Amino acid sequence: MNDRLYIFDTTLRDGEQVPGCQLNTIEKIQVAKALEQLGVDVIEAGFPVSSPGDFNSVIEISKAVTWPTICALTRAVQKDIDVAADALQYAKRKRIHTGIGTSEPHIRYKFNSTREEIIERAVRATKYAKKFVEDVEFYCEDAGRTDNEYLARVVEAVIKAGATVVNIPDTTGYCLPQEYYEKIKYLKEHVDGIDKAIISTHCHNDLGMATANTFNGVMAGARQVEVTINGIGERAGNTSLEEIAMILKCHKTLGIETNINTTKIFPTSRMVSSLMNMPVQPNKAIVGRNAFAHSSGIHQDGVLKNVQTYEIMDPKDVGIDDNSIVLTARSGRAALKYRLSTNGVDLSEEKLDKVYEKFLQLADQKKEVTDADVLMLAGADTAEAHAVKLDFLQVTTGKGVKSVASIGLDISNQKFEAAASGNGPVDAAIKALKKIIMKQMTLKEFTIQAISKGSDDVGKVHMQVEYDGSMYYGFGANTDIVTASVEAYIDCINKFKK
Repeated sequence: MNDRLYIFDTTLRDGEQVPGCQLNTIEKIQVAKALEQLGVDVIEAGFPVSSPGDFNSVIEISKAVTWPTICALTRAVQKDIDVAADALQYAKRKRIHTGIGTSEPHIRYKFNSTREEIIERAVRATKYAKKFVEDVEFYCEDAGRTDNEYLARVVEAVIKAGATVVNIPDTTGYCLPQEYYEKIKYLKEHVDGIDKAIISTHCHNDLGMATANTFNGVMAGARQVEVTINGIGERAGNTSLEEIAMILKCHKTLGIETNINTTKIFPTSRMVSSLMNMPVQPNKAIVGRNAFAHSSGIHQDGVLKNVQTYEIMDPKDVGIDDNSIVLTARSGRAALKYRLSTNGVDLSEEKLDKVYEKFLQLADQKKEVTDADVLMLAGADTAEAHAVKLDFLQVTTGKGVKSVASIGLDISNQKFEAAASGNGPVDAAIKALKKIIMKQMTLKEFTIQAISKGSDDVGKVHMQVEYDGSMYYGFGANTDIVTASVEAYIDCINKFKK
């Protein structure tokens, strides 16, 4: 049994399907280069037929990275495959990832088809993709709810048609770990020619078992895992790259190796979190801020005597410097640049100067500036070119007092002011904002998150605004939550289609 496990990262495809986490091409290239340094074997760069942006991103990522295989997703549709092949023209190593649903719900309701017709379409798509690339991966969508006998028939057919990788997705996160193990084992034992292809896992986390299912799939013989940074992805997310990589690193006796440079995990995690405006939950395994924190007296006593009493990993193994530099108002540019670099962010001197100015303003308000604060500042710098900017905001509020807000906006270098009252300071501020931006907008979602601990820390606001039949996502971050809310709303407005 091959002891080499291939890491297929789909952060830029499945991970980017999370509402509000879309990246532009430049940001995608930044993530792709970080994944290359991390040691990822395959980068799924996008779904080219879905949009011109995705098509262009696959082209540019293909040019930007050197050794990882670049993969483009398609449906079992000839046009999809044509577009994917065109998008992959500059890739040094290229793969087309095509497929179709194989479960009864998909066959009956999604395709209004039959089992035999699905196999015919699968074979036809695989053979067509094979005309463009040697490396063809076929996915059996909703394989988790597909009966094993029929699944084996589909897998055998596409391998004979030329598939080099067969993907067995638990698309809905339905499988139990033992069920998924048995599914992969069944394919290993019942598919003629299974040794000619690599079995891949692709597990979702709807029931919180994505990592367990993926690991069990590997134990049953899968030798590619499809994962994302921080476990981001559709609905409840995907299997976390960092979790699989560190499971295998901690359990070396399993004899299964990856190409992942684990010391790059933490900075890559923070970079993706920052670019996608998606904070990592504090108790997230491996990369959460509490992953190596000990608050219990018993635990602290044990760790002080011997770190191995309560830590199975060295923080340095995942890229966490436990001798971190503390940032305060007295810190210089060099310290800020170092802290950004350790979190996976490298800025030009010009951008560093702008972020440093904001850093000093924030440091004057706080005792200590955290990594999350620094990443927020670096991300906030991208808003400089926006047409609509917040000039000033003044709010009067309190118990027994009606909230009143005065706001000033800079719209393409023209100044506008308005005032309004409302049911609370945020409501008042947004009503004042709407008096200036006279559009039919509806707030659909409003989420507040504390980035870190303490009453003086930065709060992050996520908003979803409906305008002209489309949904727009925005975020804002500030030590003042009302200001953060207004900035999030403005972020949505700046994304409105003209």
